Amino acid sequence: MMGYGYGLMGGFGMIIPLILIVLVIYAVVKLMQNNNGNYDMRNGKNDAIDILNQRYAKGEISEEEYMQKKKMLRD
Repeated sequence: MMGYGYGLMGGFGMIIPLILIVLVIYAVVKLMQNNNGNYDMRNGKNDAIDILNQRYAKGEISEEEYMQKKKMLRD
């Protein structure tokens, strides 16, 4: 009889959507962690210091400005 409201799959019909929801949430959390993991503050600061070093080496900024900005980035 199909009068119980469970459909053709019985009680398993409720488990499969729950599993799918859990998998989607897990995938979203992992994607968020990967996106946040790729941007590391230390890497961002190192990139900024590298750019600063290049600008100083090219003569675009003075030694005084270089030292001030380098100190600011390291703090």
